[in-house]
Amino acid sequence: MAWTEQNNELYGSFSFKDFSEAFAFMTRVALLAEQHGHHPNWSNVWNKVEIHLNSHDAGGIITEKDRKLAAAIDKLL
Repeated sequence: MAWTEQNNELYGSFSFKDFSEAFAFMTRVALLAEQHGHHPNWSNVWNKVEIHLNSHDAGGIITEKDRKLAAAIDKLL
């Protein structure tokens, strides 16, 4: 997955076969985010999941926490 940097955040867009696969991915990401203590802004429409990562406690910029979570999310694919 190629994350892009835009508007002080890492952005990723993920497409799946159907809603069930997209939702299962979101569940895995949610558990991962809890482990990292860092939670994404995200949305889901049918088979597409969009994730936005930045660190609100650092002033809404991209930090190492965001990069580590993005890398961990990539390993779920």
